[in-house]
This record gives sequence, structure tokens and C-alpha cells, in this order.
Amino acid sequence: MAVSDSAVPPFGSEGPAPGSVLVAEGIEKSFRRGWWPFRHQTPVLQGADLMLAAGEVVGLAGENGSGKSTLMKILVGELDADAGTITRHGRLGYCPQQPVVYDRLTCDEHFELFGRAYRMPAEAERRSRRELYAALSFERYAGTRADRLSGGTLAKLNLGLALLADPELLLLDEPYSGFDWDTYLRFWELVAQRRAVGRSVLIISHFVADEQRFDRIVDLREGRVVPR
Repeated sequence: MAVSDSAVPPFGSEGPAPGSVLVAEGIEKSFRRGWWPFRHQTPVLQGADLMLAAGEVVGLAGENGSGKSTLMKILVGELDADAGTITRHGRLGYCPQQPVVYDRLTCDEHFELFGRAYRMPAEAERRSRRELYAALSFERYAGTRADRLSGGTLAKLNLGLALLADPELLLLDEPYSGFDWDTYLRFWELVAQRRAVGRSVLIISHFVADEQRFDRIVDLREGRVVPR
């Protein structure tokens, strides 16, 4: 599989690349199932195509087991596809379905660590951190270790880390699982703000509510992405 990333702009640069920020074409993926000598290849993705334009919010829906998370992992480079091409433009933010955090680090320490990984200036990281604490209302947990956070607060941290560097392309896998109603509304406020400044967001879920909040919704069926 070929993956092409445009040059990532320096932190704080203006706006995403023009046109499409993500183009995936002909993505195929199969997994081996069963035990020898009865092992066989089970196709999950069979030529899936997906495109995101700058400033677009897209929902990707599908039944459990349809391959949504597999496609997401391929899009972010966590998993290799068997075939296909992916082209991305700009900085990527990824919120996995299961938070990837360090139990003994506090929320503040996670933001500092991820800020260094993104090569953010220290002041820019602290400013973004403060804004995310306020936007998602969990600043009182800044000094709390990850292993002492509730599931809902851990989900806020997971989302906050994906948003920290203001990515041009934000990929979210079941992002609002565990959110209460207030946080759910705050989440959509953040998404609307990103759309307004030309950022792109892909949200995958086994079902999509509030369809009016999306520019497009597509479904993953029989290994292919189809318009709704």
C-alpha cells in the first residue's frame, strides 16, 4: 500500500492544504481466521474509497464488525493495508476508540508529552491545554493520574490529546462513547468551530445520530464505502 503525506506545516501555520485533505483509494484488508489446517483469509475491506475535503465533517457508519476501526487504523498508519493508496495533507490528529494513555501520568503530563511529540513550543502547548480544559470542562483533573480518572474524563483526555496541535485532519473513532449530555454538546461545539476555520473531521460510529451536524454520512457495507 502506498501512503503519501504532504509536508506537515510548522505549528501555528495558517490553514490546511487546498482541496482534499484525505484521499483513500482501493483499500483492501483481509485477516487470517481459524487454526491450521483450516485457516482461511476473511476479507474485511474490499476496495474501500474515501475522500475528505477541507472544512468538511463526515460521518462513517456501519454495523459492528463491518471494518470501521480497521479502516480508521489504516488511514492513520497504525495498520498496513493489503492494497490501495492513501494521501494525506497537513497535521493529523487521531482519537482511538480505546484511549492510549500512561496510567501513572497526570492529564497535565500527558499534554506536555504529546506537545513535545508534536514539536509544539511550550507556551503554545500550555495555551492549547488551557483552552481544551475549559472547552471540555475537566480542568479540575489537571493533576490527576490517568488510572484515577473516570471513563468519561478519560474520554475527554483522549479527545483533548487529539486536538492539542490543532490538526488540519481529525480522525475520531467512537469519540463520544462515555460522554454525558453536556460533554456531548461541548464536543459538537468544538467540531463546529473546526469546520468554521477549514479543518476536517471524520467521525466513525456504529450508528450516527444528529445527522444534521454532518456535511456527509457514508456507510461501510461489504467492505466498501457507499454514500447514504
